[in-house]
Amino acid sequence: MGKSVAFEKVANRFLERKDAERSFMLLADTFKALGDYSRVQIVWSLAQGELSVGEIAELLSMSQSAVSHHLRTLRNLRLVKVRRDHRSLFYALDDQHIEHLLAEGMEHVEDMLS
Repeated sequence: MGKSVAFEKVANRFLERKDAERSFMLLADTFKALGDYSRVQIVWSLAQGELSVGEIAELLSMSQSAVSHHLRTLRNLRLVKVRRDHRSLFYALDDQHIEHLLAEGMEHVEDMLS
């Protein structure tokens, strides 16, 4: 029995992507990072604009060390970026892809709630 058209399509896509394994690992790491309640709140906050660690901590009623720990994880995955202004560090989303991913997730949740 032959393979389905869908199978052939997916198999060809895998063959075309030389970096498929690395891409899927990074995607899984991204979703894993966003699978944490506190990190999702941090990402959502940063989608509204650039914030300092202290501002995020105050907004989310978290300690600055906890926020810094989560930001380090997000920064290592290049989900957020940091800007130094004198002695202060300000964080923002690394690019619009993260904002779009968050927006799609929120839309999905809102659909589930309605």
